[in-house]
Amino acid sequence: MTVKPEWLRVKAPQWERVGAVKETLRDLGLNTVCEEASCPNIGECFAKGTATFLIMGPACTRACPYCDIDFEKKPKPLDPTEPDRLAAAVARMGLAHVVITAVNRDDLPDGGGSQFERCIAAVRQAMPQTTIEVLIPDLCGNWEALAAILNAAPDVLNHNTETVPRLYRRVRPQAQYDRTLELLRRSRSLRPSVYTKSGVMVGLGEGFEEVVTVMQDLRAVDCDILTLGQYLQPSPKHLPVQEFVPPERFAQWAQMGKEMGFLQVVASPLTRSSYHAEEVRNLMVQYPRTP
Repeated sequence: MTVKPEWLRVKAPQWERVGAVKETLRDLGLNTVCEEASCPNIGECFAKGTATFLIMGPACTRACPYCDIDFEKKPKPLDPTEPDRLAAAVARMGLAHVVITAVNRDDLPDGGGSQFERCIAAVRQAMPQTTIEVLIPDLCGNWEALAAILNAAPDVLNHNTETVPRLYRRVRPQAQYDRTLELLRRSRSLRPSVYTKSGVMVGLGEGFEEVVTVMQDLRAVDCDILTLGQYLQPSPKHLPVQEFVPPERFAQWAQMGKEMGFLQVVASPLTRSSYHAEEVRNLMVQYPRTP
């Protein structure tokens, strides 16, 4: 299945704006998941002046066969200047909403939770009005590290489910479906004021009803926001695409998600975890949470 359908074509970006974002990132020595994971929306997002910052990277301690981020068993030590450089980029770009994600750092006792804390604090100090979304790894089930991240008070905590339970061994061999749900459940319990979010990629061989079951499981732990998007094979060495899911099926899932009670469902072939993430600011006005 090498020919992409029409609905997966993206518009050419405004290269002048893209260049300005890339210059800021290079100048401050920062990584983005947009570049490292070969996101198809990089042109659109960079053209709008947005980016999903990748901290503690760019190498990951896990080698998930769907992901284009480089694998390294022993990555470099954490950079203490990274939080301030990140905050400087957010200020320079004038971001109203920022997404901060990270590679898996299974080599660290807290999975990198303390670096998330420092980054949240630095952005809060530099840009108090900016809303902050963190897209975190599973921290190997270190719930103290999760609590510390939540105590830093991000506005949104995102942790991706990625796929259906049946495919975890093949798609996410070092992750656990139940641990993902537990992380989201604990997040809601530990800090009810923080919106929770998760994402699923399709086209890896899952069935329609299997996706529905995942959606139901996410609502059972009171997950607020759901993203659904098409998996795209980054290179021949990665997992192959089993199906290009048509837009109408995404529309079905989106409608079902709203009926289940998700506050927001973003579902389309080109949707990624951080795609149109800034729209959560509208959600926060419509469905405010008490601190």
